[in-house]
Amino acid sequence: MRLAAVSAIFLTSLILSACAASSGPEDVPVGIPSQETTSSITRSSGPVPSADVGAAAVQAAQQQQAWTEPTPEPQAFLPTAKTGDVPIPLEKPVALLMPANPVVSATPQTRMQIYSRRFRDAKPINFGSSSPRQLAVHGVDVSRWQGEIDWEKLQAQGANFVYLKATDGGDHLDPMFKKNWRRAKEAGLRRGAYHFFYWCRTAGEQADWFIRNVPREANALPPVIDVEWNGESSCRRRPSREHVLEKMQVFMDTLERYYGQRPIIYTAPDFYRDNLRGEFLDYPFWLRSVAAHPSKVYPGRKWLFWQYSGSGLTHGVEGRIDLNAFNGSEEEWHNWVASRSN
Repeated sequence: MRLAAVSAIFLTSLILSACAASSGPEDVPVGIPSQETTSSITRSSGPVPSADVGAAAVQAAQQQQAWTEPTPEPQAFLPTAKTGDVPIPLEKPVALLMPANPVVSATPQTRMQIYSRRFRDAKPINFGSSSPRQLAVHGVDVSRWQGEIDWEKLQAQGANFVYLKATDGGDHLDPMFKKNWRRAKEAGLRRGAYHFFYWCRTAGEQADWFIRNVPREANALPPVIDVEWNGESSCRRRPSREHVLEKMQVFMDTLERYYGQRPIIYTAPDFYRDNLRGEFLDYPFWLRSVAAHPSKVYPGRKWLFWQYSGSGLTHGVEGRIDLNAFNGSEEEWHNWVASRSN
């Protein structure tokens, strides 16, 4: 009778242990990246790293140790109201609202040397009295298509700042971004990152993907959202103007909360005409205008950067490169950069 009771108790304990072991949380399967293919920059005639963009993005997402700081958790949205399939923030963030735990650089803030413009152009345009040559501070934007870059030579040619292609869509990472981000900083260039917006993915997942891959650094330039109609993309969708503005707002609000800086909007004439004329008046704009001054192509629009050429030639890069200028004097540039670092 006593032996039987002991056996019963032992058997009951085994059953309870098995139940406890099987009652934990279920494993969540990892999502499979989409098969989207996008290209926001025309292929260069120079050498291109042989890397698959989608594969590089998946690999980067799995290797969190690539950056020295921990990968940030995706930021939660403010309470939202639904309009169609896009969440719209009920409360717009304050410009330059700092994140809760900003990364502060220990590097002392000193004024950088301004290198004068020495670029050439494969397709030079006569801008007349409004030539970008009259602007004091020039820079470039690059992606994987520029291949290996000699950053010191590029800077000496007049690249005082650079915007680096970081991400597009919800799972594509430019395979040269991390190397370019590190090397541009080592060379002393002011640098920022841009995201090519993909109209077949939600704004929220695109913002999270950008945040996951672009470090939050005190001295970085504001993030950029690149919005345009791209005929080379696998996404043929052209949302209505209303939905375009809604998606952009969600993306930009999320980045502003995380990086503590209001994003810059990069766009081209046709997209601006269809969607952005008269909109986002309190946002800085980076305008593509390779045949005329921005005041003629985007009348009434204030702008921060002007992309005046897509056919630049320079030492340090094989093939062509985009050329840009800051809308202001050297003093205004230094003041603007200082305001980004505080």
